[in-house]
Amino acid sequence: MRELRRLSDAAGIARLAGHLVALVAAGALVALAPSWPFRVPAQALEGAVLVFLFAPLHETVHRTAFRNRRLNAVVSAVIGFLLVLPASYFRYFHFAHHRYTQDPVRDPELATAKPTTLRQWFWVLTGVPVWREHVLGVLRHAVGRVSEPYLTLIQARRVVVEARVHLALYTAIAVASVALGSDAALRYWLIPALLGQPWLRVFLMAEHTDCPLVPDMLRNSRTTLTHGFVRYFAWNMPFHSEHHSDPAVPFHALPRLHLRLAPLLGQTAQGYLAAQREIVRGLC
Repeated sequence: MRELRRLSDAAGIARLAGHLVALVAAGALVALAPSWPFRVPAQALEGAVLVFLFAPLHETVHRTAFRNRRLNAVVSAVIGFLLVLPASYFRYFHFAHHRYTQDPVRDPELATAKPTTLRQWFWVLTGVPVWREHVLGVLRHAVGRVSEPYLTLIQARRVVVEARVHLALYTAIAVASVALGSDAALRYWLIPALLGQPWLRVFLMAEHTDCPLVPDMLRNSRTTLTHGFVRYFAWNMPFHSEHHSDPAVPFHALPRLHLRLAPLLGQTAQGYLAAQREIVRGLC
């Protein structure tokens, strides 16, 4: 396990660089699109790559993307800003999720009700609920309303300051866009993020939805066996039971951890379509 937990700046920088190159390339397709019928598919592609920056955000809040702690902090702060998910707040939220995974009372991921009907499932997939939650969360924290029970007083103050900084920067971007008559933020950031969010919902819903409400990490989380392309942009997080079994193992070592734990896994799916079919069957 000491070997598997070994961190690497090189592995993290290489993966992040590849992710950003794909994002710039997708953005170039948006820029080259001659009209909206061509632009919208390009924005959807860019949006998919953009919202999957959630994967390095997740890895950096664990401080396992890079060996250098400052690099983890800087990358998480930038990505958290882009995804309207402030990094410090997400770290506290996510660590509570790890501490109390699938605990109906204490897991903050379960504070938002899971879909129980096909209509609710589809609504979650649109991404509208999560964007509303992110935006309202920043606004609520910015005015000093912090009610999350897993936050200490010091952490709550940090979350408030962080939200205020984010809100000030978003406001500055909006004012600058209006003053300059520019739609760049809409064209290359907000619209792609909206169009790309459903792909991330498919991915994230597979992690725990319809898994048993038990403390066994090999049963309360789902590993999705998918191809390397998805694993690349998801930073190997389809190996989700493995990640929950030992969150200190960095993304690049999860395939090796999977080889060791595969016979013990209680929840697996052969791809994300299979995972969604399983979830939908549970709704019927």
